[in-house]
Amino acid sequence: MNIGDAAKASGISTKMIRHYEGVQLLPPAQRTESGYRQYTENDVRSLQFIRRARDLGFSIDEIRDLLSLWQDRNRPSRQVKALAAVHLETLDKRLQELQAMKSALEHLVHCCQGNDRPDCPILETLAGTGNDASDADASSAQRHRHGHRITGGAA
Repeated sequence: MNIGDAAKASGISTKMIRHYEGVQLLPPAQRTESGYRQYTENDVRSLQFIRRARDLGFSIDEIRDLLSLWQDRNRPSRQVKALAAVHLETLDKRLQELQAMKSALEHLVHCCQGNDRPDCPILETLAGTGNDASDADASSAQRHRHGHRITGGAA
């Protein structure tokens, strides 16, 4: 089947199929004489596996490991479980960080009057010039996200 058919069957865009080939999650497709990619049912099953793993938030490297384990019928399931358990811990940590961000933002939204005046604790906190009361509450929920703080204050 061609790349469009493989995309429909797997639920993955043609662009992502090419990307997965590029990062070697999927072996390079066989080519027709005119250079068109050709995919097998096994390729589609691998693509569906990749899509489901991505839906669960696994990284490309984790998926590469999972694919390897999936294809090795002699592997012990404890290896799969260990990989999934590490990913679960990562998700728990991210969930805690998101909850802290949500709490801090809820507090700031509550503190903002939302009227015609220019005073805004949300912008003041983002600028690092918020008052002590809103900074104190928000600072308890500070988290790093991509190397940046949500609120002002010392680390």
